[in-house]
Amino acid sequence: MKKSKVMMLGTVSVAAIILTACGGVEADSKDEVIIYSNADDEAIEVMESTLDEKGYKGKYLIQSFGTSELGGKMMAEGTDIEADIVTMASYFIESAQTSKSMFADITSDLKPLEGNVTYALPILGNVGSIFINTDVLQQKGLPVPKTIKDLTDPAFKDLVSFPNIMDSSTGWLLVQAIIKEYGEQEGQRVLADLIKNAGPHIESSGSGPIKKVKTGEVAVGFGLRIQAIDAKKEGLPIEYIDPKEGNFTLTESVAVVDKEGDETLAKEMAKVIATEARNDLLEQYPVALYEGEQVKAEHVPAHIKKWDTTLTVDLLEKHQAFFKEAQKNKEL
Repeated sequence: MKKSKVMMLGTVSVAAIILTACGGVEADSKDEVIIYSNADDEAIEVMESTLDEKGYKGKYLIQSFGTSELGGKMMAEGTDIEADIVTMASYFIESAQTSKSMFADITSDLKPLEGNVTYALPILGNVGSIFINTDVLQQKGLPVPKTIKDLTDPAFKDLVSFPNIMDSSTGWLLVQAIIKEYGEQEGQRVLADLIKNAGPHIESSGSGPIKKVKTGEVAVGFGLRIQAIDAKKEGLPIEYIDPKEGNFTLTESVAVVDKEGDETLAKEMAKVIATEARNDLLEQYPVALYEGEQVKAEHVPAHIKKWDTTLTVDLLEKHQAFFKEAQKNKEL
């Protein structure tokens, strides 16, 4: 889940000008659909190739943002945002709709397993887990952790990496698990000790921990479960562990901005992303989101859990404040 990489608007604008000069899409075309997305490069590639295959090549332009930046634009600009379509963390889309009423209804024959709203369609899901470098654990004489709390053992000092919830929504999966299992009082102690053990290895990117675990810079990381599965398939000494605190999930969805005009083309493309691109997205992000979808047994977490209430930006901010407090408490 890419949360730190940001393609700035100026860069995208230059790319658009180059395309125009080469006879490609005109940036100011009335028929061009602008898509803002917080998705990983891999997911964007799937969306682009699917749209092209379905006859929309040259009719759209995708601009990439980090989650916080795009979320800020949505909450600040509402329907005045330049985008016709957004693919974004579902909790941001729901919060923006509640605050700004900025998305048009979009229908589909798909039946989501959860959150069946009229203005957005889920496109991918991410699940959190612990992953380990078995070689490093053996070299350091460390036990195999079974829980997030195990990683607060002083033996793991400077050998743990996880994403910062202030920068990466992958980090929210970790904080949700801690608060859900231990409550706010004990959870503060657990998170403070975890922050202390991680030291310089709290990452701004959701992919940061798996990179450090793969190279052996740290022994244990927390991040996306699929990253560890893929690393193991590459032949690396990586194993994934479903923590007893739970495997929490975040989804990303597609929505069409209500411009009070003709959104027919944007709605067509949004539905193509949600339906025609879904098989390839499910392959890369193996989380069932719709009735009838199946994933391999290895992709089914042992301790799947969900937060008690709907995820919102307000809840994220509350949990970010919880994290900041734990940062202060790590020195106590």
